[in-house]
Amino acid sequence: MSDQNTHISLKSDSQDDLKDLIRRYQIDEVECVVADIHGVARGKVMPASRFGELQPAFLPFSIFFQTITGKYFEFDSEEYTTEIDLRLVPDLSSVRALPWARHPSLMVIHDLYYQNGMPVPCAPRNVLKRVINKYADKGWKAIVAPELEFYLTERNIDPDIPLKPPVGRSGRQSVGRQAFSMMALDEYEPIIEDIYKFADAQGLEINTIIQEGGPAQLEINLMHGDPLLLADHVFIFKRLIREAAMRHNCYATFMAKPMELEPGSAMHIHQSVVDAKTGKNIFSDAKGEPTPLFYNFIAGQQTYLEAATCIMAPYVNSFRRLMPGYSAPINLEWSVDNRSAGLRVPRSPPEARRVENRIAGMDTNPYLAIAASLATGYLGMAHRLEPSTEFLGNAQQDTKYGLPRGLQEAMVAFDDCEELQELLGHQFSDIYKALKTCEFEEYMQVVSPWEREHLLLTV
Repeated sequence: MSDQNTHISLKSDSQDDLKDLIRRYQIDEVECVVADIHGVARGKVMPASRFGELQPAFLPFSIFFQTITGKYFEFDSEEYTTEIDLRLVPDLSSVRALPWARHPSLMVIHDLYYQNGMPVPCAPRNVLKRVINKYADKGWKAIVAPELEFYLTERNIDPDIPLKPPVGRSGRQSVGRQAFSMMALDEYEPIIEDIYKFADAQGLEINTIIQEGGPAQLEINLMHGDPLLLADHVFIFKRLIREAAMRHNCYATFMAKPMELEPGSAMHIHQSVVDAKTGKNIFSDAKGEPTPLFYNFIAGQQTYLEAATCIMAPYVNSFRRLMPGYSAPINLEWSVDNRSAGLRVPRSPPEARRVENRIAGMDTNPYLAIAASLATGYLGMAHRLEPSTEFLGNAQQDTKYGLPRGLQEAMVAFDDCEELQELLGHQFSDIYKALKTCEFEEYMQVVSPWEREHLLLTV
């Protein structure tokens, strides 16, 4: 299986089919993975023969009490104090090959449960399931299509040295500003070929790949579909892309703003909602015109995305992307086919009417970003909120609906929004607030080159 385009999937969720698959492909080991609050893959590796027995496996609750630096923060709860074990429950529909592994291996995404059988509310995959269930209670089904932007860079082992684009096959480094250039894509053709090969082996479908505006900045657009499935795909793609880049002696980074004076990397989320029974888009009526629910959804995003910004932009670096003068939105205006608006309505036939959330950065946890984005639209539909009038013109320059300008301001907005915290779950919300407070305090202990440059001998 290693280095082969072998797409592995189970015929059913039965243990017999799982064992048959392990025997047929001579699988050596299985990675049992979950996404932590940051979207980092955590888990265990076990021999395939043991996994085939579906014996219980566990992870400590402490995986949710680590900052992005690995530091543990203090949290007032029994789970923190006792560091209880959580049960890993495999989602066998997520069984996938690891095409970059040296030996035949599988990866399986798991859900986390307490040992009494109750799902762990703060687990990001469960947070998204909670929001999806809210839609189901109304007879709705959300549909999403994420866009993945990222940079390829030279290997960088010294964090004090700025990132540089890698040398392409021409022997030159990209200079950027070559959006949609086919020649720019050709520079990194070997990496892109491996991305395609790995994606095919893992059963992941790519819609398009384009060169974005930054040097060696690429964008992968995914097909639309079920929110949980697409969040899984983004989670897997981030690792897949990194592995493809490493094969060619470079890095792939999903930082929101990895390079000064260059565009940031976003994870735009296209969103629509269909009737769960008929499959018809509830944003369009029988005549093909926008429905009240369509405008309610937009209004919900305008009303609650300010509070959700700390999830869409989860780090200090995230807000370097959300700055005036760049292509990223700094507002919550809505407009048809207008990329200066934070909420863009692409031109489309009635059955594909949708809202594109342009706020989220690529550094976000895909489960949490999709959950929070859909939650804001849900609240708008549930409360029958009315949006502002459509913005015409450049929303970067004249807007009444600005975003928070930093992580602390965004966290205050989240803390003040009880409805959003309730919908995402209080356990998750409380842990998330404590986590981000600790990370911000860690960041504030660092003295930057800018401070040494401009303050050392001046103030």
